[in-house]
Amino acid sequence: GEMAKLTQLIDNEVFQAYATYATIVLVKMMLMSPMTAYFRVTRKAFANPEDTASFGKGESAKKYLRTDPDVERVRRGHLNDLENIVPFLGIGLLYALSGPDLYTALLHFRIFAGARITHSFAYLIPLPQPSRGLSWAVGYAVTMSMAYKVLKTALYL
Repeated sequence: GEMAKLTQLIDNEVFQAYATYATIVLVKMMLMSPMTAYFRVTRKAFANPEDTASFGKGESAKKYLRTDPDVERVRRGHLNDLENIVPFLGIGLLYALSGPDLYTALLHFRIFAGARITHSFAYLIPLPQPSRGLSWAVGYAVTMSMAYKVLKTALYL
């Protein structure tokens, strides 16, 4: 019954492709957290008083409670991931379940993953504009393309 349907889903090549690229972009997004921590430690710029304990006590530690442009750049990149990868996960899953052919699905998933990885490099290096803007737009367009396909297929509006 129900278990057979789940097995069929897991054996579906489009779903496997979705799972692969969803995992890639999620791991990429997760790597932004240790990158933020790295920049906080190397720039000695912390958000919480308890985080400054290894650099001093009391008033001497307060100078480390500050913002830093490099830390904020990583944080903005991470926030942009959240704003774009989360919609991809939901819409991409619905898209994978809407019955696209494997080639078209792989094209969508690969372009999105490539765009998000490029966006992170463009943000963190930083590369000159319009590299970051274009990589964002490409990923956004892919998600919208999948959303269109889902709506066109399901169309219960």
